[in-house]
Amino acid sequence: MTNKLVLSNLKHRPVRTLLSLLAIGVEVCMMLTLVGLSEGMLEDAARRATGVGADILIRAPGTSLISMSSASLSEKYLSFFLEQPHVKLAVGTVEQPTGGVSTVTGLDLAEFNAMSGGFRFLAGRPFQSDREVIVDEYYARQNNLSVGSTLNLLNLEWRVCGIVEPGKLARVVVQRRVLQDLTGSTGKLSRIFLKLDDPANTDKVLAALKEKLPDFPMYSMAELTSLYSVSNVPGLSAFIAVIIALSIIVGFLVVFLSMYTAVLERTREVGILKALGASPFYILNIIFRETAILAIAGSVLGIVLTYGSRWAVMVFAPAALTQKIVPDWWPIAGAIAFAGAMLGAFYPAWKAAGQDAIEALSYE
Repeated sequence: MTNKLVLSNLKHRPVRTLLSLLAIGVEVCMMLTLVGLSEGMLEDAARRATGVGADILIRAPGTSLISMSSASLSEKYLSFFLEQPHVKLAVGTVEQPTGGVSTVTGLDLAEFNAMSGGFRFLAGRPFQSDREVIVDEYYARQNNLSVGSTLNLLNLEWRVCGIVEPGKLARVVVQRRVLQDLTGSTGKLSRIFLKLDDPANTDKVLAALKEKLPDFPMYSMAELTSLYSVSNVPGLSAFIAVIIALSIIVGFLVVFLSMYTAVLERTREVGILKALGASPFYILNIIFRETAILAIAGSVLGIVLTYGSRWAVMVFAPAALTQKIVPDWWPIAGAIAFAGAMLGAFYPAWKAAGQDAIEALSYE
């Protein structure tokens, strides 16, 4: 009987019910989308780095793994690393920020092909002149580029000579020598990738290199995947916490206003229930059940909306953003939304339960 009354109350005010569901759904979607973007972009960066086919990654002293710092590692180290036992190939790259989280990467195509097997071209060809650029499919789609298109990078015009399959190293690639000259970093590198004669020697080679170059950050590709995480990006965990807090506040206010207004509109209804013998606990139970239904249904709606946000990311910004669906966060986001909704309903429910039956029946 109580459940039937609760459902009838929600159906009786469809617009308010739908708005409350949508607000809670957006709250959950905000949380899941932010976490999905954070994890998705980090995983994509790790996937592109491991797609090079290397066994070890080396950066210059004082630089971090997740950074867009300019080249500061001498090219002479390529020869040094090639002289080390079990090192078969050494490939150096240069990274240059181009705005926001976007970068352009310079590489020696012959070295890169020897290590990774080369890019898989979907259209076009490799470099034939200095002012040519290779982009991946996502970047080309986001920027409406095709082979022969002109692309402005570093305040210069470049011709797109090739479009490649995504997943290897970078989205925008130019010749290393050209990028070094343009950025005043001739003879300098941002990263060095090493390929060994046998991946089983990775730990042994890493240990030997760290003894010789203790100040250089070095990672095996197995380590790399674990290091690309939310907890290793300065400030990202705090940013996510702030967004979650804002989402809770939004959910709290929406449910509070919705339930408070509903209680005012149903003053006479509450008076009738009390006149029929309903206890304050019974009134509280009705309000909280309505809120629980809204919170659960809104959470489900929010989960569904994240698939829509991922679709929008893939259509409108596939090169800039990567969103991952995060099922492990579904119960967390749902619990947060549920707690915020119940908290928002507490005062309206308490007010309804404390109404005097005579005053409620005389309410116009």
